[in-house]
Amino acid sequence: MTALRSPDTVMRLARMGASHPTRLSFMRVLLRGLADGGWTADRPLWEVDGDGVGRAVYRVRGQGQTYSLVAFAHDLPDELRSDRVIAEAWDATFALVDGEPSAEDLDRLAANVPKQEAGRVSDRELVLSRANRSGRLWAHVVDRLAEGRQPDAALIDEVGYLMRTTAVYGSGKFGAADHEALKGRALMDGPFRAEMLAVWLIRAFVADLAEHVARVRGGAGAARLDPALRRSLGIGNATGLGMAPFLVNHPDLLHAWIAARETALGRVRDLPVASADSRAAFSRALAGAQEAALRWRTRDPVQAAKWDGLRRDMARLSSHVADGALAGAAPWDALWRWAEDSLGLEGQEMCLSLMLEPHGELVDDLADTMGADEIAGFAIDGAIPLSLLREMLSDGFGWALGTDYAAAEASARFWYVSEAKLEPRLGERYAEPGAELEQPLDIARAAAALKRDLDGAGEASVAGFLAAYPRHRRIVRRVQALDRAPYREIRDNLLSADMRPIDMLRCKLAFFGATNFDPRSDRWLRITMYQGAPYPDELHAIPADGWLHHAGARLAEAAE
Repeated sequence: MTALRSPDTVMRLARMGASHPTRLSFMRVLLRGLADGGWTADRPLWEVDGDGVGRAVYRVRGQGQTYSLVAFAHDLPDELRSDRVIAEAWDATFALVDGEPSAEDLDRLAANVPKQEAGRVSDRELVLSRANRSGRLWAHVVDRLAEGRQPDAALIDEVGYLMRTTAVYGSGKFGAADHEALKGRALMDGPFRAEMLAVWLIRAFVADLAEHVARVRGGAGAARLDPALRRSLGIGNATGLGMAPFLVNHPDLLHAWIAARETALGRVRDLPVASADSRAAFSRALAGAQEAALRWRTRDPVQAAKWDGLRRDMARLSSHVADGALAGAAPWDALWRWAEDSLGLEGQEMCLSLMLEPHGELVDDLADTMGADEIAGFAIDGAIPLSLLREMLSDGFGWALGTDYAAAEASARFWYVSEAKLEPRLGERYAEPGAELEQPLDIARAAAALKRDLDGAGEASVAGFLAAYPRHRRIVRRVQALDRAPYREIRDNLLSADMRPIDMLRCKLAFFGATNFDPRSDRWLRITMYQGAPYPDELHAIPADGWLHHAGARLAEAAE
């Protein structure tokens, strides 16, 4: 098999911050699995008044399982609407329940879910979430539908969602069930499957709520959303620093995600020929991605320059393929080598995504490898000699060992957890107080400190060394783990003055399947989820897969 890309290439923040979703992204995997597994969806409860206030339940069933989204719609004054984590009220709040909620469950959830962090849920709940309206688009869509008209496709294009979530909490937070509760369940035993299911159902509730309010307001003359326009509405999300340390604190999971993607790329590159069907599918995906990229907007000058470069790269890629790039021997490998030589980081990672698109039968099984047992490899091997540990440190962390971490620019930041919300934050070491509360995300600096003490430690065993230097246990564990999981570590200094946290956010969100990356600073951004995807009532009527690279084209069709 073609050698996989090196961690020195793949695990740099600049490239991670150019990640694009693929057919292995969790939203794609979930909808494909729901369709293939014959799952069904319905709405057994709708108790919403004419002002759009009330509750509803959305239910999915399949493969011996049932999950229910319990949604609460609220009357939120405009002045209380905020994306900030310190908000205390929202337009809508949600809980994903394992099974079907009883009347008593609904009352219990009604007393707690609208409070979010201030409330508590039980171990029957898998996900807790909340969302706010996009004030301008919400009002426009409801007003137009109430008048019996369709909303303006250009405005839908500009915004992309009627509501955006400001948190999607899972895995045991606030009393909810831990991810272990889903272990062994068909389809749902995978990273963030429950969270992605919740967001998909939230999207359905939001569209239904807008149509309901319009119907009450407009009566018999009100319109329903055109199906193509409806599918072009995703769910927005505002994501900040709270997500960034996840990739550092779950290195085995990060490795599993990256390794699956890189293995998929390697399998495609190994193909000796490109069939006519695969060439056509690649060209369709490329055309759809080009159309979508034309519609991506951002206020951030750094990201705007990236989008401009990506559009140029996609035009080059399109011309290269039109000139017969996939007609020869080992065409996919040749295309990838050309992309590495001819395209920027954004273009290369988009090319990777597009190369996987025609090859579901070859790569989709890798979605089942993207979980990780984070306990199995936790033990440190204390028997190995320090000479071997030095070699492992040099091989795996050589990138970190030449930096002077006493220099202000190399240790400019520190990570801490806020007292008010227990959320990760990033401080400026030489301008703000609090460095004594620093969290251990200084992996590069810790590797360099380990090297300094190893240099004078002689030839003892690792166990003997750690008895004398117990502060190095954390980094020794990470060094040893690289042998079995080479994509575990971000190969950049996370304390550096020029580190952009949104590169970590972008990488994680791309694995979720998010698009329309719009940074609002180097520490938070907005994205869109499920734009172009089928709704629950369409799951078996239109293809559940392939929507990612065709959302832009479908919106263009709806506007015509």
